[in-house]
Amino acid sequence: MRPLLLGVLGCSLLLSVRAFYSPDDDVVELTPSNFNKEVIQSDALWLVEFYAPWCGHCRNLVPDWKKAATALKGIVKVGAVDADQHKSLGGQYGVRGFPTIKIFGANKNKPEEYQGGRSSQAIVDGALSALRSLVKERLSGGSSGSGYKQQQSGSGGSGGSKKDVVELTDDNFDQMVLESGEVWMVEFFAPWCGHCKNLEPEWTAAATAVKEQTKGKVRLGAVDATVHQVVSSRYGIRGFPTIKIFRKGEEPEDYQGGRTRADIIERALDLFSDNAPAPELLEILNEDVVKKTCEDSQLCVIAVLPHILDTGATGRNGYLEVMMKMADKYKKKMWGWLWAEAGAQLELEASLGIGGFGYPAMAAINTRKMKYALLRGSFSETGIHDFLRELSVGRGSTATFGGGAMPNIQSVDAWDGKDGQLPEEEEYDLSDVDMDEDFDKDEL
Repeated sequence: MRPLLLGVLGCSLLLSVRAFYSPDDDVVELTPSNFNKEVIQSDALWLVEFYAPWCGHCRNLVPDWKKAATALKGIVKVGAVDADQHKSLGGQYGVRGFPTIKIFGANKNKPEEYQGGRSSQAIVDGALSALRSLVKERLSGGSSGSGYKQQQSGSGGSGGSKKDVVELTDDNFDQMVLESGEVWMVEFFAPWCGHCKNLEPEWTAAATAVKEQTKGKVRLGAVDATVHQVVSSRYGIRGFPTIKIFRKGEEPEDYQGGRTRADIIERALDLFSDNAPAPELLEILNEDVVKKTCEDSQLCVIAVLPHILDTGATGRNGYLEVMMKMADKYKKKMWGWLWAEAGAQLELEASLGIGGFGYPAMAAINTRKMKYALLRGSFSETGIHDFLRELSVGRGSTATFGGGAMPNIQSVDAWDGKDGQLPEEEEYDLSDVDMDEDFDKDEL
């Protein structure tokens, strides 16, 4: 079996792993570029699986998902989204775990969660049950078209809230956009513009999703350029819709991406990552620190630094500074960054094969697969960058944790930031010892 490789998380940890589904399957591979057309604009009922390549349960589901897709061919559409690679789609529909299956029925903007079994028969039964409900709804006079078409006709259900699109004017633009610490995506539109009308539901849905996923750090706004001509003229708006990106203290940038909500959300999340602070570098103090940091990340970078008596505070801070620079450099990957003092976590060191020598040392760990790779080069910005870059292109060698599980983590006190102190030696009072006694004895 070829080794599984740790990869960079921009798109996926496992760039080298073959996709679960191929064009020969009856499962439609869905991406941000085709999701809107295939699913949202479709009158068909869709079952969509959101999966991640590293997920064991997703891998187990593949044969049943393919079998169900073949059985439902021509009746119900069956698709799959690599939500690890296309995070915008997963985030848009509230995907928190894998695999998640959603049923896109009458209202495509509010899919239902599939709660049935994971066998092919259970999936087919669930699909047919949803299809019967859809047909009954249509017979009773309910919607017969897709959610997207309803949006276009102005009947509501945009999948977002219009209040999440900030109305910008000549009067509030500078204060709201230029003087704020947030990143803004601003649409300049004209009410009579057909393309602007088509964009409106996508922009609205994206605004709500982006607000939730970035906690308001990236915001979407809109300017009626036919009314607020001062700000529109300032930025040379000539066609509609025009979308510009504003960062504080920088010249605005033209948005060149697609016009679907998925495209807009994806760009917004990239902007959020660009402006997000570097991840926190944490000392391994107990099992909870490791569990929370590594389980929430697809990759954990762990350094074992020399004992404080070997480096002093200055030397240790130098190593930590290198790590913090690398954490900032790779912050888009949303990795976890941890460190421990040599000897503090002996079981962890032993499982990585670095105990007793060679400090500082570093390992990149995938706790979901119980795989790790070791830094073989220098513990420097260049050495660590080369190490992580090699992993990203699938050239790094990996090993498996012994026993297939993380080792026990000991609870230790946090470093106080000071130089270490040698333990005090016990003093002995030798005043009552007659040192001459032994010297008077005859030698044997």
